[in-house]
Amino acid sequence: MASIERKHEICSPFIPRRNSLRKTSAEIVSEARQSLRVQSTQRPFTPRDGHRKLFGESSVGAGRDNRPPSSFSLHAHNFDAPDSRPGSGTRLSPLDHKPKFLVPRNAEDPFKAYPKPPTDPLELKRGLAGARARLLRAGSLTTLPPVEGHTDVKERLNPGPGQKQPSAKRLPSTDHTEVPGGPHKPGPRRTASERIRQPGDDSGVRPTECRPGQRTELRNGDNTTSTEEDAESLVWNNVIAPLLQQLENVAAGSSEGSLDRLCDLCYGLHGTLAEADMLGRRCKRRSGILRTLFRLIDLNSAQLNLHIARLCLALCVSGNNLLNICKLIFQISRSENNDILFQNNSIIDSLLGILSSEDVSSSGETLLYCVGTLKFLSGNSAILRLLLDKNCIGVAQKLIQRLSTAEDTDFTMSGHILVQLTATLRNLADHPDSRPLFISFSIISDLCLVLRHYCKDQEICTNISRLYSKLSSYSECRLALAQTPDCYQLFLELLSKHHQKQDLVVRLLFTLGNLTAKSDGARLQLFHCEGCTSTLLQLYDSYQRRDDSLQTPPRKVPSSPSEPPAPPVSVQEGEDVLVKLVRVLANMCIHPAVGPALATNTTCIQLLMETLELRSVQESEELLVNVAATINNLSYYQKDSSALRDSQLTIAKLMLKLVLSSSMDAMLEATRAYGNLSQSKDVRDFIIRNKVHQFIVTLIDSKSTEMCFSACGVLTNLALDPPNRVSLSLEGASSKLVYCLKDLGPGDWQLAGQVCQALWNMIGGGAEKLLDTQERESLLESLITYLDKEEALKWIENEDMRDFHMACWELEFLPVAQKLMKTLQPQPETLGHGVRSIMLSSKS
Repeated sequence: MASIERKHEICSPFIPRRNSLRKTSAEIVSEARQSLRVQSTQRPFTPRDGHRKLFGESSVGAGRDNRPPSSFSLHAHNFDAPDSRPGSGTRLSPLDHKPKFLVPRNAEDPFKAYPKPPTDPLELKRGLAGARARLLRAGSLTTLPPVEGHTDVKERLNPGPGQKQPSAKRLPSTDHTEVPGGPHKPGPRRTASERIRQPGDDSGVRPTECRPGQRTELRNGDNTTSTEEDAESLVWNNVIAPLLQQLENVAAGSSEGSLDRLCDLCYGLHGTLAEADMLGRRCKRRSGILRTLFRLIDLNSAQLNLHIARLCLALCVSGNNLLNICKLIFQISRSENNDILFQNNSIIDSLLGILSSEDVSSSGETLLYCVGTLKFLSGNSAILRLLLDKNCIGVAQKLIQRLSTAEDTDFTMSGHILVQLTATLRNLADHPDSRPLFISFSIISDLCLVLRHYCKDQEICTNISRLYSKLSSYSECRLALAQTPDCYQLFLELLSKHHQKQDLVVRLLFTLGNLTAKSDGARLQLFHCEGCTSTLLQLYDSYQRRDDSLQTPPRKVPSSPSEPPAPPVSVQEGEDVLVKLVRVLANMCIHPAVGPALATNTTCIQLLMETLELRSVQESEELLVNVAATINNLSYYQKDSSALRDSQLTIAKLMLKLVLSSSMDAMLEATRAYGNLSQSKDVRDFIIRNKVHQFIVTLIDSKSTEMCFSACGVLTNLALDPPNRVSLSLEGASSKLVYCLKDLGPGDWQLAGQVCQALWNMIGGGAEKLLDTQERESLLESLITYLDKEEALKWIENEDMRDFHMACWELEFLPVAQKLMKTLQPQPETLGHGVRSIMLSSKS
């Protein structure tokens, strides 16, 4: 009986352990290194779009023929004639609004400079030196010089014959220049940046926010109404109208530097209107300002047009004019050379404000060009940071919710906008600071709802798949996506619907691979989705590149309503899909409920074997490594119903080219697979007959603990057959195992246990004579030393891994090492002095 028990122990094969009874130490070990391997791969490369366009060239979706254009002509005549009064023909009573006039406060010194308005908080951060936040190159006008046929400010203060002399209390003063006829206190001359105030600065009262189509209720004023109107007229006549006239005169000229002067004048006009509290729709003569600004657009200057656009937005244009201004900004943003113009000003704030206030039913095209602009600008790393700081993700989330609930009549336009918005979010995801924002604003789950509603729009689906493939590489985002209801089923439906769109398919598969890489729950949840296996295998079959000379027919996948045609993709693109797809299979079958089901799927096994047969390691290394890992994981489940079990000898033959290749990754995965396949007697005979064991033995000399561990697993199984033990010994396997235990064992107790198991099978059945005296002494010395728990603790360098190492020592090394010690049955007189002293000290 003792002999039978001993023989049974000797013949224990190499089977990776998954101990479910001992939860503590065993779980620590199995989670750290399992025979069932999680596969990783690179994220699909997204090429940078060199042409800034609203939609891609090959995009397909609803309403594609009616999509708004990226290129268009925009001139002054495209703008509606502005009119500040409603077109009802009814005369309305004056506005109940008292404008702020550029009037000195000190009656004794009416020509003192006006008090500066409170500085905008954003401008305070930029420093006083950057108050102007210019959109063009450095250099500004020190004065507003007179132009031919027009009087300057000084002349306006002294009216000619027949003109009414304005009251000194109502005269606007723009600097400390001495004025004839009035007292003057000397002071420093102000620069242009001090005279023309920053347009973003307030004058104490912010303009009321206006909405397109909004009408202000008017009522009769008191006795001061006419005075207010006269005062506003005075501001207009003495400050604003001259600026407008200068704009027209400079625009009519063609002198060098005229564009710079026009930018200065627009900047000054913006600041003057802000200081007088006449932005928005408050200025009665707003239409005159807009007419002048619209005419300047034909000069076709990006710098000037951006100044004009900012001022028009500040004047709350609406309807067609708002659309054209947004198209104008979009045109400017199409050139990367203009990106610098969008920094250090409020134009991005204005665009985000439009996205927050406008409705898709009335301003859909306006929203489209606004988001299109942000899509282009988000490709610039400096502006990307600005967009995050300005809460672009929060604004996008609100817009997504509005677009997702839009009326059916607005479905097409909402889809056009979502194409731009999802591309913008993908660009924002490149910044590491965006990831917490995507989670806190629930963007990840909201986009699943968008995918559900717009599943037919390939461009929207592709943009979201790019975002998911990026974010799912990070644990916190992966968790948020995994917690989104029905995301797995949705991804499978999209894979089936768009199986020919390679860039969408490869990213969805990469995302599924990330989700199943670390989560057992995700593996089971995906597998239980309706049509999971058939969808994945249909994709596998359609992307399998078959050589016509082999005349290998496509595999018939069960539950397939129709065979999809082979996708028209390049060889590399098709292979990239298979790399990601096989990775999903490898990760899924780690789950004990999924692995056995896939192992019995004949189509799955045939497709994997076909890939091994069709591809070479030189051309398809990553794909073959993933296939070998999947086969290794499936071969763990050795049941009578396993389709892999019936084909394991064929698979062993196909794996041979991986073992003999120059790729270390391919060798490692193939050796791991042989560790499971060699449980079969037919496979062991094949290995010995084809002298594969010689190569396996040489792998023990590798300094890689992973390679040594896998090689020891194969040798453990080969040594089950007595004739093989002699063959292995002739190749020096026993001595290599002894030295491997001595050199690498203490650093990896799981490896040490596997080495002992291989030695136990080789010499434990009475073949200990295969070891010479020196090898036996070295083995005993190592065993005696490592069996001492206190001594074993000394080898632990990383205290954070202390529990793991001791669990491996207790479960993987200690039991088999003790059996090996008993098998050797050393007699002290036959051992060297060093080993005898160690044994005596250990006994004492």
